[in-house]
Amino acid sequence: MRAQPRASHFIGGEWIEDTDGAVIESVYPATGEVIARLHAATPAVIDRALAAASAAQKDWAARPPVERGRILRRAAELIRARNRALSVLETLDTGKPLQETLVADAASGANALEYFAGFAPTVTGQTIPLGRDMAYTLRESLGVCVGIGAWNYPIQIACWKAAPALAFGNAMVFKPSEVTPLSALALAEIFAEAGLPSGLFNVVQGDGACGAALIRDPRVAKVSLTGSVPTGRKVYAMAGEGIKAVTMELGGKSPLIVFEDADLDNAVGAAMLGNFYSSGQICSNGTRVFVHRDVREAFLERLAVRTARIVLGDPLDEATQMGPLVSEAQMARVLGYVAQGQAEGARLVCGGTRRGETGCFVTPTVFADVRDDMVIAREEIFGPVMAVLDFGTEDEVIARANATEYGLAAGVFTGDLARAHRVVAALEAGTCWINAYNLTPVEMPFGGVKASGVGRENGHAALEHYTRVKSVYLGLGDVDAPF
Repeated sequence: MRAQPRASHFIGGEWIEDTDGAVIESVYPATGEVIARLHAATPAVIDRALAAASAAQKDWAARPPVERGRILRRAAELIRARNRALSVLETLDTGKPLQETLVADAASGANALEYFAGFAPTVTGQTIPLGRDMAYTLRESLGVCVGIGAWNYPIQIACWKAAPALAFGNAMVFKPSEVTPLSALALAEIFAEAGLPSGLFNVVQGDGACGAALIRDPRVAKVSLTGSVPTGRKVYAMAGEGIKAVTMELGGKSPLIVFEDADLDNAVGAAMLGNFYSSGQICSNGTRVFVHRDVREAFLERLAVRTARIVLGDPLDEATQMGPLVSEAQMARVLGYVAQGQAEGARLVCGGTRRGETGCFVTPTVFADVRDDMVIAREEIFGPVMAVLDFGTEDEVIARANATEYGLAAGVFTGDLARAHRVVAALEAGTCWINAYNLTPVEMPFGGVKASGVGRENGHAALEHYTRVKSVYLGLGDVDAPF
């Protein structure tokens, strides 16, 4: 086992093991090799994590924000210094190519820590003049936050949740996906080395039952989930029982619209990024690519040529551009959708097959002549499967793009910026790109509408989801009472 951690959990600044918990295996998707064995958190482990977080949080919130920021900056520096080792760990755990993890995972997590480290000291309340009297507001931490991660960007998601939580004075108990349990533990160790007081960032392993126990605990003030829509519905309901704050970044079936005046090479590149990066396992992917009829065939020709050049193979080889899917189950799911697309009459332009007998490799797949009512155009596949649809008018494509329960993201490619802004304003999506796709800098809020989520990650918007406002009225004269 190549990536065995010192223990399954990190709680109160210590490595914790409890072999009574069910076994969790981390499998390297490129070979099927078990690279680590851990144990799910028992009720005693969960209680210990929440107790540690509760005990540490109030003192942390009372510290000057600049002090909190200093520790987060040190953690960011340690992540950058160890980026290669963390990237290799993420590649082993997820199967994503090292070419990608070196720039898109731990590195982006470090950016989040650095951003919120600088943001924390700028947070202030307001003063409100009221004639003789006045009022003011205070920004307060929430308390203990629970973070629940997904398996596609494990360390990035952990940082995206921990950075604002910690910067604004909260404590966090983080549960990574049981499919990718490893890098959150490495992050916890880095936090400890950076000087984060014990108990403020705790990692517990487990499946949905573990997550439910954390969400329902009365010591928890806020829940932040990255996951699927079905999971989001369950989490929202559980958190609602306790009237707890919730942010959820869920799935999508996002439209990418290519108008006839678009730069086709850029549009093709964006469509490939929005469908094949991370083997298509990105929630915001533009998996419904609407291409104007006038340029559809030219778009497909260029797309087929460039897709054929994708290097699919060993994720630890930096020349590899695309790795396997995260698991056998995910590979079977994706291949099932490919078969369904063919059965419904979509034209398979390229790909759609398993590569080799070892590992979870699926060739990058493009379908053309896709109709809106086909399953591959309606359901989130979460794999390297692009559906290309054609359209004729602006009003038509907007209506079709919005005809979905999802609303996470959308993209528009056109040389007419007036049209670009007009279309983006009409699209029902929380995150949009114009002549770009899937760029998510920490400075920009990220999240969805409709079934794709509640609240926002990153940017100044995160302040609203990791703090609360207290209003204070200050009377400066006699009380005017009618009694």
